[in-house]
Amino acid sequence: MNENKSTNSSIGDRLRMAREMAGLTQAQAAKLLGLHRPSISEIEAGRRKVSAEELAKLSEVYAVNMDWILGSEDRSATIDRARLELAARELSKLKPEDLDRVLRLLSALRQEEDGS
Repeated sequence: MNENKSTNSSIGDRLRMAREMAGLTQAQAAKLLGLHRPSISEIEAGRRKVSAEELAKLSEVYAVNMDWILGSEDRSATIDRARLELAARELSKLKPEDLDRVLRLLSALRQEEDGS
């Protein structure tokens, strides 16, 4: 039973991280999933079990691999992918001229790294 609590907690930790990386509040996630906000809080705290159907929905809404949620995929690779997806979402909100400035800045950073 103690192992189940630990498993629920680590799944909850990953789900919280995935939700935050998706830029969602608990209330927003609950609405997208058709749950109540306290349910999201209980899941993230490891106090509520998550059904396979709920895991599939969470994986889709948070845009993370279900294997990572369950702890069987490399965490750093998934976090990197989630960070890139978050950056892409934020970049898509920029005006074209601001996006051009960001791209020039990225290019300058790459050149600086290559030159050092």
